[in-house]
Amino acid sequence: MSNVLRLALVDPNDSSREQLKAMLLGMDSIWLEADCSRYEFFPDIVEQTTPDVGVVSLDSNPTSAINLISRITAECPQTALLAASESSDGQQILKAIRAGAREFLTMPLNDQELSEALDRISMAKFGGGSTGSRACEVIAVAGATGGVGSTSTAVNLGCVLAEEPRNSVALVDLDIALGDADVFLDAIPDYTLADVVQNISRLDIQLLKRSLTKHASGLYLLPRPVELHDVAGIDAESLRKVIGLLKASFTHLIVDLSKTYNDLDMVAIEAASRVMLITQLDLPCLRNVVRLMMSFDETEGLQDKVDIIVNRAGLDAGQISLKKAKETLGRDIFALLPNDYRAMVEVRNNGVPLITQAPKAALTQAFRDMATRIGGDHGGQAQDAPEESDAGAANESRWKRFWPGQAKAKS
Repeated sequence: MSNVLRLALVDPNDSSREQLKAMLLGMDSIWLEADCSRYEFFPDIVEQTTPDVGVVSLDSNPTSAINLISRITAECPQTALLAASESSDGQQILKAIRAGAREFLTMPLNDQELSEALDRISMAKFGGGSTGSRACEVIAVAGATGGVGSTSTAVNLGCVLAEEPRNSVALVDLDIALGDADVFLDAIPDYTLADVVQNISRLDIQLLKRSLTKHASGLYLLPRPVELHDVAGIDAESLRKVIGLLKASFTHLIVDLSKTYNDLDMVAIEAASRVMLITQLDLPCLRNVVRLMMSFDETEGLQDKVDIIVNRAGLDAGQISLKKAKETLGRDIFALLPNDYRAMVEVRNNGVPLITQAPKAALTQAFRDMATRIGGDHGGQAQDAPEESDAGAANESRWKRFWPGQAKAKS
């Protein structure tokens, strides 16, 4: 796991407390355990949640706040305290530091000041780690249609990434009705996404870790619900909270989407740093890629984080040429996964990932290459758009160009 600071906040002023919360929730390596509006309740919260950091706003009642800092310092010395105030009065700063505050922050806070203070606490707590040392790479894996291999891509990419000792990798199966990531890993999990969501109000890093199933490869799995009626309890807001905590806990988070592109899928896509769109070189898949990219264009910046992955490349029967596919899509292909039906059937039926079942296969090497590119932060780049003078002809026969007979007729 990455070095995550668990934090509790007390501020009786609703406005400044909400501003602080918003800033903290925007930091990937911070998990907000609790926020409190009453000084007198805060000691109990600290005792129950044992946060790494407590932030105490002084402005509502400086005397009560400084007494609170003194009490928590004595009773819970493992919690580092930050005092925050709009006042820069030297006497007040001195009193807060003498009471036990590790840092004094002047409000309104800016991101840099808060991040630097938390980094100093993280370095002391984790022996040199930094809260900003490594952001989580969130990868949403989506299919252009059903059966293109998006789950096998998510699972095997996750296992390859988890091989690297410096990585910590989690996989969420968001195909909440019919997902089968657990089958690919031969896992019978004790807890599912539904269990985590049901406990969202008391969710913390320790509870989340106990809810994940760890595979022998090192990959952590959060599977879809067992019962279909549990699906209704998973909403967009609870999923955002789960993703936020996973981002703070792992270096890589892979989310295997459903094929419906529903509200939950879009939450994951919005949170993703890259979206892997899995397709095959056939007409229905490529048509759907174009449709999806047109839809993604409605959300600013979304198209730029899409990487197109061609699965089962080299399959002879009825495939469209890669050149024609790239011309019509107007984008480059991020990765090609070679067709290896035999290996994939064995992987699925045995519940063993490719790195174990077929470590020397070309398909396994393709996943390793993909993982290396992700680790090296190399993204796929779109090709130049067609020349404007050719746009009319290109649109008129957009799909006809895929058919082999049409190509022969023109040559």
